[in-house]
Amino acid sequence: MATQWNHFIDGKDVAGDRHLAVFNPCSGRQEGHVAAGSSREVDIAIAAAAAVLPEWRGRRPIVRGRILTEIAREIRANIDKLCETERAETGKPTWQAKAEIEIAAQYFEFYGGMCNVFQGETIGLGEAYHSYTRREPYGVVGVITPWNAPLNQAARGIAPALAAGNAVVSKPSEFTSGSTIELARLALKCGLPAGVLNVVLGSGDEVGSAIVSHPDIRKVAFTGSIRAAKEIGKIAADRIIPLTLELGGKSPNIVFDDADFDEAVTGAVRAFVLNAGQICLAGTRLLVQRDIADEFVNRLVAALGEVDVGPDEAAAVGALTTRAQYERVQYFFDIAREEGATVAMGGVAEKKPEWGDGWFLPLTVYTDVTNDMRIAREEIFGPVLVVIPFEDEADAIAIANDTNYGLAAGIWTQNLGRAHRVAAAVEAGQVYVNEYSAGGVETPLGGFKQSGYGREKGIEALHHYTHLKCVTIRL
Repeated sequence: MATQWNHFIDGKDVAGDRHLAVFNPCSGRQEGHVAAGSSREVDIAIAAAAAVLPEWRGRRPIVRGRILTEIAREIRANIDKLCETERAETGKPTWQAKAEIEIAAQYFEFYGGMCNVFQGETIGLGEAYHSYTRREPYGVVGVITPWNAPLNQAARGIAPALAAGNAVVSKPSEFTSGSTIELARLALKCGLPAGVLNVVLGSGDEVGSAIVSHPDIRKVAFTGSIRAAKEIGKIAADRIIPLTLELGGKSPNIVFDDADFDEAVTGAVRAFVLNAGQICLAGTRLLVQRDIADEFVNRLVAALGEVDVGPDEAAAVGALTTRAQYERVQYFFDIAREEGATVAMGGVAEKKPEWGDGWFLPLTVYTDVTNDMRIAREEIFGPVLVVIPFEDEADAIAIANDTNYGLAAGIWTQNLGRAHRVAAAVEAGQVYVNEYSAGGVETPLGGFKQSGYGREKGIEALHHYTHLKCVTIRL
């Protein structure tokens, strides 16, 4: 039976007048519909959020925290159902979907615990004054999320927004709406008042723009493409409202000649194949010191040969989530050929019998790449790695920073001094040393340059979902 996802507004399912098709990436077949909203549904959702905002904002932080903690428990209790939804919409292997859903639960757990400890401070102005700061919620905030990790990224924005006392209107990707709707239903069951979390479905051009443009939206968190961020930024600038933007990346993963080869090979594989490369943080530019480059690539290709790609629930790598992304990655295969890169493996859209009509692509590695090539500069967002040799520490830093992006970087070395020097010099919001994609819900996440601004995750996110007010009293 086909799945039908409706809006979730003021604690109720709201059917739409128009619908968009939903496809299963593992089969390429249509398996349902999602409501296609407009400014009308956005207006209704924001009105519901504004109406309940005083009640939610006025609750003691510890009470809000209990509800968020209960949501975390409910996510874990429903992990199989949520996993089924995510797998059908994203094409992820079961193990990966469950891992991301567990992290979604951790966001609510973490921010549930933070509610009662995130406070202002007193400022000493002498005996004649009492001066202090307060952290106050913005009000109704918009959370707009992408298709590559639906529930995980919804939780990343929604949990701190709710913890701070805001009400939320969320718009997931039209390709992967189901798990965010299920999250809103679970939250209501856990005691979140109706209207505090609303989900409006549909396209970014229509629903996303309507959220950012609405006069009662006081802040927006957006994760997605630079193109969409520029459009959102224009609207937000005109309205003078704050944004948190977590955008793309072309992250360098730097391997020095003193690195532990076994660990660095394993880390380099994980850095670009996880989620079929559909991760903004992916380490897709592998910078290897020249004297070890050939040996390192040989070992990397051998390791990748053991990584299984396909529709099996236990596969290491699943499908590309959208047909457009599946076709975009193949477009870069053509670009790589035109630019003269050497194919170490992959680089051709295969049609294996076990893949059927699913949107699967081979793991791909290119060598003889220079940093001015398009495949080295543009975010491909697929299981594609480019290998660029470097001479020394200064050369590695120069190549790493020669990009419009600045989301993440990896460093592999056993020299502690070098690790600190390079970490300080690389222009990236996250730097991982001797492990790629380390950290947890406690660590802040955000980018430099065109990878965005503001921070999600950790205590830092709560600063971005609150106003800072200073009160000074003459005694």
